[in-house]
Amino acid sequence: MKVNVGSGNPVKVRATENVLGLIYGDVEVRGVEVESGVPDQPVGLEETVRGAVNRARRAFRDCELSVGIESGLHRVPETITGFVDLQWCAIYDGEHITLGVSAGFEYPPMVVEEVLAGREVGDVMDELTGVDELGRKRGAVSFLSGGLLDRTGNTEQCVLMAMIPRMNPSLYGLK
Repeated sequence: MKVNVGSGNPVKVRATENVLGLIYGDVEVRGVEVESGVPDQPVGLEETVRGAVNRARRAFRDCELSVGIESGLHRVPETITGFVDLQWCAIYDGEHITLGVSAGFEYPPMVVEEVLAGREVGDVMDELTGVDELGRKRGAVSFLSGGLLDRTGNTEQCVLMAMIPRMNPSLYGLK
């Protein structure tokens, strides 16, 4: 099975390959650079999901499935910062989109303040941790969780959740 991921980020490609490999066995997963059509730092449910869906649709060429993954800050009441980071995955087969979301977590208040002032989470976290391109490696979630969950594992969550309708097609009215 050929699968395109609408990103060149190795974490997104690896997470997709890990999950789809468990489900389908032999998969060929490749990253395809596409535009998300949303700001580099999405804020809110609609913007983040739209970015994932756009990536999946734009990466669909010469493949059976395409995957779009987008992280964004979402307003959540009763949190320290008022925001939680969630990764959304959209999987497209040329006809249907299925969606899934990862476990969410809060960034430190200073990170959220910088992001709301117009910076990208990745840039702020790189400065905070001293790790260049942290999001293309172990990710902020690994740093903040003390290594108990890395970005690949967090990304695998949203890919798996997006696959649930495809794993149970008769329950979801899919072919």
